[in-house]
Amino acid sequence: MAAERTAPASRLPRALARRAGQDVPAALTRYRVMAWIVGVLLAALFLVAVPLKYAAGLDGPVAVIGTAHGWLYAIFFLTACDLALRARWTLRGTVLVLVAGTVPLLSFVAERIATRKTRAGERL
Repeated sequence: MAAERTAPASRLPRALARRAGQDVPAALTRYRVMAWIVGVLLAALFLVAVPLKYAAGLDGPVAVIGTAHGWLYAIFFLTACDLALRARWTLRGTVLVLVAGTVPLLSFVAERIATRKTRAGERL
């Protein structure tokens, strides 16, 4: 009996615990695509559209790129949460990845770190 080990109790609800760990590679791919899209749009917003708005008085690029970034960030948020549940990331790691999507160029760094740790089987 001493050699027999019981599985540690999961703090996730049963439905989520059954899903956790399944389809991590697919969830990682979805997350990586959305991280790059959100990162490129945010960089374009801050490095191109905002200077055009204040230097040339063009409001159009900010409205278009800003709106696209906002809607696509919502999809990024969902894909990051999906990956976090499947790969069993910590709450801290999940929040840091989500916040990185709102800081220009930081989403690329966060994506590399998240990809490396997830592929290695480490918790973020």
